[in-house]
Amino acid sequence: MEVKMEVNSLRSWKLKRTIPFSLVGVVLMLVAVCFGSADVLAKGKKRRACIEFSKKALKFEESIQREGWELVWHDEFDGKALSDVWTRIPRFPNPSEWDKFMSSDDRLYEVKGGVLTLYGLVNDFLPEDTAHFLTGGVYTKGKVYFQRGRVDVRLKTDDASGAWPAAWLLPDGRWPHDGEIDIMERLNYDDYAHQTIHSAITEYDHEKRKTQNWHYTAPIKKGDWNVYSVVLTEDSVSFLINDKLTFTYRKEPEHGPGQFPYDRPMYLLLDMQLGGDWVGPINPKELPYRYQIDYVRFYKMKD
Repeated sequence: MEVKMEVNSLRSWKLKRTIPFSLVGVVLMLVAVCFGSADVLAKGKKRRACIEFSKKALKFEESIQREGWELVWHDEFDGKALSDVWTRIPRFPNPSEWDKFMSSDDRLYEVKGGVLTLYGLVNDFLPEDTAHFLTGGVYTKGKVYFQRGRVDVRLKTDDASGAWPAAWLLPDGRWPHDGEIDIMERLNYDDYAHQTIHSAITEYDHEKRKTQNWHYTAPIKKGDWNVYSVVLTEDSVSFLINDKLTFTYRKEPEHGPGQFPYDRPMYLLLDMQLGGDWVGPINPKELPYRYQIDYVRFYKMKD
């Protein structure tokens, strides 16, 4: 299947020019605080600081919602097999919970009708593999990397106990110090998805990580297609679900370079996972599980 690296024939994608209520509410609250009761000398500085923050917040929101994005890379899975951009994720030595059932067996992968399907199956067909379950996953490691732009993935997930489909970004480097961005994780039968960033601060420094949200859950259209997005800039990571902003994580220079390791090339992982301490036990009667990917698209702001 051909994966187009530059796209001129497709219509440039445009975000809705709207401001989510949640952000407007925050800005209004800040303005109220600015003009609330305070001693006369402090009030001037307080007002100026709050107004400046409010302006920056609205300007930022406009920047990720405005027109002017250009599609520069995509995969629509419109062939009969995966393109060579994707590699099947191996089961690594000393595997973690997320990759302990990974397998390259063909029965875990299907490209048909413009959709990539990754399966979670009971292992009753590979006697040489001692894992009780097997899952499929692919990544772009060593092939395609993403930095300073917007990544969209359109996905549909089944319901099952112990199901843990995910779409996420990793750099070539050391975890968690070099960062991880979870565009989508969904558990079991949930009607919402998780979006998260990871770093050495979020994992180990619980005081510094309190300064802003680093994890958020937002509702999804259960049993239907949803578009999960992340907008990457030199000093922020913003998450969206179905074009609605969920939250933004910002660079805080006062906390040092380890607080924001995300402005670097990252590869994309799409993987089906089963079981673990977070998601809970697997019900084999609810398998096979289908994790469907309609497309992956990467946009850059036009010069």
